[in-house]
Amino acid sequence: MSPVLAGVLQLLALLVALGLSYRPLGDYMAKVYSSEKHYKPEKWVYKAVGANPSVEMRWPAYLRGVLAFSAVSVLFLYLLQRVQGSLPGSLGFVSIDPDQAFNTAASFVANTNWQSYYGEQAMGHVVQTGGLAVQNFVSAAVGMAVAVALVRGFARSRTGELGNFWADLVRGVVRILLPISVIGALVLVACGAIQNFSGIHEVGQFTGGAQQWNGGAVASQEVIKELGTNGGGYFNANSAHPFENPNGLSNLFEIYLILVIPFALTRTFGRMVGSIKQGYAILATMATIWLGFVALMMWTEFAHHGPAFDIAGGAMEGKETRFGIGGSSIFAVATTLTSTGAVNSFHSSYTGFGGGITMLGMQLGEIAPGGVGSGLYGMLIMAVIAVFIAGLMVGRTPEYLGKKIGTREIKFAACYILVTPALVLGFTAASFVLDTPANSMTNSGAHGFSEILYAYTSGANNNGSAFAGLNADTQWFNSTIGIAMLLGRFLPMVFVLALAGSLAEQTPVPETAGTLRTEKPLFTGLLVGTIMIITGLTYFPALALGPLAEGLAA
Repeated sequence: MSPVLAGVLQLLALLVALGLSYRPLGDYMAKVYSSEKHYKPEKWVYKAVGANPSVEMRWPAYLRGVLAFSAVSVLFLYLLQRVQGSLPGSLGFVSIDPDQAFNTAASFVANTNWQSYYGEQAMGHVVQTGGLAVQNFVSAAVGMAVAVALVRGFARSRTGELGNFWADLVRGVVRILLPISVIGALVLVACGAIQNFSGIHEVGQFTGGAQQWNGGAVASQEVIKELGTNGGGYFNANSAHPFENPNGLSNLFEIYLILVIPFALTRTFGRMVGSIKQGYAILATMATIWLGFVALMMWTEFAHHGPAFDIAGGAMEGKETRFGIGGSSIFAVATTLTSTGAVNSFHSSYTGFGGGITMLGMQLGEIAPGGVGSGLYGMLIMAVIAVFIAGLMVGRTPEYLGKKIGTREIKFAACYILVTPALVLGFTAASFVLDTPANSMTNSGAHGFSEILYAYTSGANNNGSAFAGLNADTQWFNSTIGIAMLLGRFLPMVFVLALAGSLAEQTPVPETAGTLRTEKPLFTGLLVGTIMIITGLTYFPALALGPLAEGLAA
């Protein structure tokens, strides 16, 4: 079987699996977030935090819940790392330095999972399972809660109430993420991923001495790392490590985990707003962009540019032979078009255009299908902007799902799309003005520029994947990327919830003959075009200095 055919078959199998999961999972999540029943374990949590899950919140109260919970999470994870040396199960590892502990705490709470350290050489069992794995669950649930709040803003009228943050958070963990993770962990163990609490042991004798590895609860952390679109790996090699991702079957399953909730949330959206077709329109937009990126990535990585590529069957540098170019390309697109950040190959080793595709996927805002929750609310923000543009073109007041998009709403949407580019481009520029950050680059020229641009793109967009080649474990990068992760996660949420509150207060506008039909293919095309144009205008100059310059020079 040719490598190209193998890649296409993997893609087809993935699409079938996602298609079979779409309707039942989407309907189930809509039922979860619409339920008025509270299970007994959930009541224990509410009692412990002193929350009344039956009290509806307006958007300022909902936002305070998001920020308060996240702030406490950052502090807890920071302190856990700082006292690691005194904890049992630390495997002899010392406590984490302050700048690294801040970076990691910000990273995992912001659902970014950026890692500028070697996981197997820095974190013991307690920090890995009691700190990082826990944040993989709750940070994902926070994103889903904010998305559901925005959906309620479209679905409700003449009220500013968006639900209860604590109820949405707990239900997301208990009823959605935990059950799927238990089943998924068993699948990964069956595929060969490890699950234990063993200490450090020698694997064997190699040139230059013995190699040492520590065990860990890898399968259980791996499944929520992908399912919650987190991305932080137990080992430095992430999903390229055989203990995390043993074979082609586990690789395909992990890609499925990355995509299944973000895609299915479009069905949840359709159910909750009372129009399945609206959900299909958002799904079609996400799927069009995702499939286009996969096709481009496979084309550029399979293209032959010399004898070495001819022999290998494509650009195999930095890729695992057990996955091949097809499995690596699909994984790379899945992880950068969501906020996952997991990698099964090193993006720095991709062709110039291939590296640019991974970067562009994040710069779109990771909305195709995006992270759990963040992908849906990011796409809905773009839909609001697309409706506004359409209204300007025909001279009609823009409306979406029966809600008028006025000055207030478009200001919130505009602020949302400006936050991340300001962080990415601002910190990238500052890094090249100063001497010390530039010294962290392994490469010079266009590729070196791409290393730093990718780092801030990944951090501010809450992705977490690394381009490799950049020494990011410095005070400058730990601090600035940590700030970019926190601001890139929570500032957009402020505008999302404010928009949700504004929409929920409106009185629905009845449809007329002049109403834009947002469930039609025409609107899907408009939405795709809006996304690509806004991203292109924002990032093209920076991309031209990095991956485009490198690709054209090859």
